[in-house]
Amino acid sequence: MLFTPIQLGALQLQNRIALAPMTRQMAPNNIVSDKSAAYYRRRAENAVGLIITEGTCIGHEGANGYHNVPFFYGEQSLAAWQQVVDQVHAVGGKIVPQLWHVGAIRKQGRHGPDLDAPSYSPSGLLMPNKVRGIPMTQQDIDAVIEAYATAAEHAQAIGFDGVEIHGAHGYLIDQFFWAGTNKRTDNYGGNLVARAQFAVEILRAIRAVVRPDFPVIFRFSQWKMQDYEARLANTPHDLGQFLTLLVDAGADIFHCSTRRFWETEFPDSPLNLAGWTKQLTGKPTITVGSVGLTTSFVDAGVRGFTDHASIDSDQFAALERRLAAEEFDLVAVGRALLQDPQWAVKVRDKRYAELADYSNDAVKVLY
Repeated sequence: MLFTPIQLGALQLQNRIALAPMTRQMAPNNIVSDKSAAYYRRRAENAVGLIITEGTCIGHEGANGYHNVPFFYGEQSLAAWQQVVDQVHAVGGKIVPQLWHVGAIRKQGRHGPDLDAPSYSPSGLLMPNKVRGIPMTQQDIDAVIEAYATAAEHAQAIGFDGVEIHGAHGYLIDQFFWAGTNKRTDNYGGNLVARAQFAVEILRAIRAVVRPDFPVIFRFSQWKMQDYEARLANTPHDLGQFLTLLVDAGADIFHCSTRRFWETEFPDSPLNLAGWTKQLTGKPTITVGSVGLTTSFVDAGVRGFTDHASIDSDQFAALERRLAAEEFDLVAVGRALLQDPQWAVKVRDKRYAELADYSNDAVKVLY
């Protein structure tokens, strides 16, 4: 099943493997380089069905929170992304950009080009009871929504096969979702339905400017970088109510981010987050989280990537069974593909002995 084709609306893929979006901070002056184009091409030509790019900042002054991450606005930046698209398409691959605004993760004065731009968030909070930046006005909200729509429109124009909206991990959209960082009393705050309004308006704005069949993937998570144990929905009912809003607004596919894909989401059910999301919405889902490895990329007590993770090839049979059972549709792979562009080919051909343990040091040498 991992290597059978699949049609998801207008998105026709050669198999079920996706490259998970992995921030690499390898874009000098915030523009992707020829090396980045080669990075994505190598994975596309080695049996990765769908390339999801690293997070790319939309055209809003507070969107960026890291050095050397790529932007998705401006003539020079978009021209560079065009080269990436052309390289991936040249080898028969499919690619979508991940559109991103970091919100209160940003530290004012640290990241350009607008060093003096504040950190924007729903209530001026980085996490519960930790102030950073300013609460967004309606004008700020409208500007960010417009920036997302413009980015999606550019993605379609330069030939991307869809877009992914980053609504996970405690970044801006997720800061609206999370009760701990959204204390608003207007239409964007309150219960989870109200806290989803910002994302709903982003999706509607994107739908208004792209083709009806242009795929829109929405990535979400329960956990946050600020709190690995945080949860948006504690019951299937709450999760279904939340997701239905996003479906109605225009989400076609859900990328369900978990730290370990094998963990169940709710008691008394074997389904993980992607499994529940598909069951509740009927929409295609992408599962992700430590695929092919024994440990998650971050653990409770570890701030940052774990240095090492061992190979777990026993997972592949389990993934095949779960795909055959239609629990989810795609499997996103992060660290293993970051380290080895031929990972998918080796798994396809059952060359498990050639799979290397993940090592931060090895990745640093490669990139």
